Amino acid sequence: MPAKLTEDRKRISERTRKITASPVAGKSRLQFSNLQVNSLKGQDRATIAHKYKITLEYDGTNYSGWQKQNNARSIQGTLITAAQNFLGVPVEIQGAGRTDAGVHALAQVAHLESSQKINPETLRIGLNDNLPASINILRIENAPPRFHARHHAVSRSYLYLIARRRTAFGKRYVWWIKDNLDIKKMQRAINVFVGFHDFSSFADKRMDKDTSTQVNIENVQLKEFADIIALRVTGSHFLWKMVRRIVGITVEAGRSKFTIGDIEQMINSHSITPAQFTAPPSGLFLEKVLYEGDTLPEIKPPIYL
Repeated sequence: MPAKLTEDRKRISERTRKITASPVAGKSRLQFSNLQVNSLKGQDRATIAHKYKITLEYDGTNYSGWQKQNNARSIQGTLITAAQNFLGVPVEIQGAGRTDAGVHALAQVAHLESSQKINPETLRIGLNDNLPASINILRIENAPPRFHARHHAVSRSYLYLIARRRTAFGKRYVWWIKDNLDIKKMQRAINVFVGFHDFSSFADKRMDKDTSTQVNIENVQLKEFADIIALRVTGSHFLWKMVRRIVGITVEAGRSKFTIGDIEQMINSHSITPAQFTAPPSGLFLEKVLYEGDTLPEIKPPIYL
């Protein structure tokens, strides 16, 4: 490790040790963290001087989703705790998108705001030291003061993995389907979703009560990899459970249960049918968050069977 990073890391560790041991704190390191507010407001927010762009991956199996919740384990909440434990100051962390419970990410993007200035690589190492193995920070960059992980994103790409065979090791990352699927019918079906549509039939309004259901699907792809079928859906944004319902209906088309006309009808008029065929969260990955100038990589499943 470069000498500069080692010095930064020691400095931050010593700062945290002094804070948690001070008479003002009078608490253990964990208790100190719990006393901190999880978002910066008022005078705390006025002291913010530094912002960092974080790219991370995570296994969402044992989490309630991205968004922080009071009585559940979330990705956002776990990140905030790790950052405050390491930096010793309150922080705010906002993500580019909310993944559902059990959904994974290959490259989620978030921004971290803090009054603490620190070398980005030192921050990456420090956060990873304080995070469980199911969450990994891939890289951290200095970000402009006005950068916002969600507001500045131009599109998001999701990848869904379907397994053709039963697997002992990949169960938490795929949806195993026993039936033989007609790939050509699935390809024609998923292509129907491309374009600007009202996806109210594919949304769960319990979480998106005041959100417009108008979404632009920019691109879809379906590709086979031995015993894996990978489906990619790229769009401006996504509604709660929307991708999983698109996948579920596409699979049913592959089983010859729905025609192209049936799917078009679900899009053009409100239908409760997609909700009955919501694909499980295990196979879904937030693949990439795209910003101005970014391009999608070639489809590459994170696991192979």
